[in-house]
Amino acid sequence: MAEAKAKSKSFSFPTAYTVLFVLSLIMVSLTWVINSGMYSKIRFDSITSQFHVTHPDQSVEVYPGSQGSLDELNVKLNVSSFTNGEITTDIGIPGTYTVVESNPQQLMAALEAPIEGMYSAIDVVFFVLVIGGFLGVVNASNTLNAGIQTLARNMVGREKWLIIVVTSLVSLGGTTFGMYEETFAFYPILIPIFVAAGYDSLTGMAAIFIGSFIGCTFSTINPFSTIIASSAAGINWADGIVFRSLLLVVSTALGITYLLRYAEKVKADPSLSIVADRMDSFRQKMMGQQTGGAELVLSGRQKAVLGVFAATFGVMVYGVITQGWWFKEMTTLFLGASIVVAIVSRIDEKTYVTELVKGANDLLGVAMIIAIAKGIGVIMNEGMIGDTILFAGSELVAGMNKGVFVLTMMGLFAGIYLLVPSSSGMALVAMPIMAPLADSVGIPREHIVNAFMYGIGLMCAITPTGLTLPALAMADVPYDRWLKFIMPLLLVLIAITCVSMLVYLYAF
Repeated sequence: MAEAKAKSKSFSFPTAYTVLFVLSLIMVSLTWVINSGMYSKIRFDSITSQFHVTHPDQSVEVYPGSQGSLDELNVKLNVSSFTNGEITTDIGIPGTYTVVESNPQQLMAALEAPIEGMYSAIDVVFFVLVIGGFLGVVNASNTLNAGIQTLARNMVGREKWLIIVVTSLVSLGGTTFGMYEETFAFYPILIPIFVAAGYDSLTGMAAIFIGSFIGCTFSTINPFSTIIASSAAGINWADGIVFRSLLLVVSTALGITYLLRYAEKVKADPSLSIVADRMDSFRQKMMGQQTGGAELVLSGRQKAVLGVFAATFGVMVYGVITQGWWFKEMTTLFLGASIVVAIVSRIDEKTYVTELVKGANDLLGVAMIIAIAKGIGVIMNEGMIGDTILFAGSELVAGMNKGVFVLTMMGLFAGIYLLVPSSSGMALVAMPIMAPLADSVGIPREHIVNAFMYGIGLMCAITPTGLTLPALAMADVPYDRWLKFIMPLLLVLIAITCVSMLVYLYAF
């Protein structure tokens, strides 16, 4: 008996790499048991102003770029959504699903998937590596160490405001411009600040992540979720915005309260931290000289570096919100900022290159996790089972009671998001197929859009194929411990969301 207990206690949850590789193997297996199938796809050619329809047999038909063509094809969308550039990718045509010749993937596909995933996610991967390099250059002058110590001293007695302010601002960013991938830039900066303030690395990571997934779940004007999904459903993005805004406020307040309770408990007794046994290694790896030594004070040059540092993040947010920046522009910004920091700090060329590479190496593991996660979607696409899963879902909900229908749709979207962890990509793939089902049940299509956003948003909190595992890697938090921490909050949010959807469906 004692020996059995010892073996049980020695069990260690697999790393993120192993979890994702196992999921890759599961996806390979699914391509052997799920029929391959495809919907006919329609795409607008902006050069010729025509619609090109590609059928499952790869034959192509050309239609005039008019509303009449969409009506003829039973695509319930406004032609302006295509002509003004809101929809630029292939859209599935309802009622055209066809079983095609199966393309089961071999075991080798699970090994090739991370490589293919790296190709498809190279913009995100390089952004993460350059962020690491930028931080490496900033750290070369010991600026962050001194700055964090100074901030921690000034925050004594007011540490909880770190949680309140960070979570609120990130939630605001999530609901307005879909701040999700962009938060990668904040994890290596803010987590050490939380640790220096007396919390653990999980608190810092959760303050950012909870704000992000709640903000994205209850999106108000998020162009990558609300606007694209509404456009693909053929409705105005403002439909239901008041109710979503109310849920946003309630859920953000609930998330902050939940995190504050945990954080204050850890601050009072660090041994109660879920990651107590990993904090020493985290400090050594991510916080360098903050593990000991003399108290640091900011010099004039270090203050100048902090000014460049803060300005860089300000410019990034401005560019994303107003200039349409994405990973290429953000990566360029941080690479350029690293050079400016080196000049201000008077770092010589050889030291600059060494620290840039060393900093990138610190986040190489995170970049690899992103690539492996992306590879799972590659396997699904090569096996051509995505449309089959979508078709099965549409058949499942057809003819349901409207209350059961909206809740099932939310769960269905959550499940599909596990396979297609992209809000905009999934909206364009699923919404043209699923939105017309609302008409058959007799409810406004905005309920489908809400079910879509709530389902994928809440799934963001735990899905290993999205950005959860890379974020956890930044804080050195094992996936099983994250589940232990986040599940109580997630279950409450799911309950509140389900009740709210039913109230909104039947009372308004």
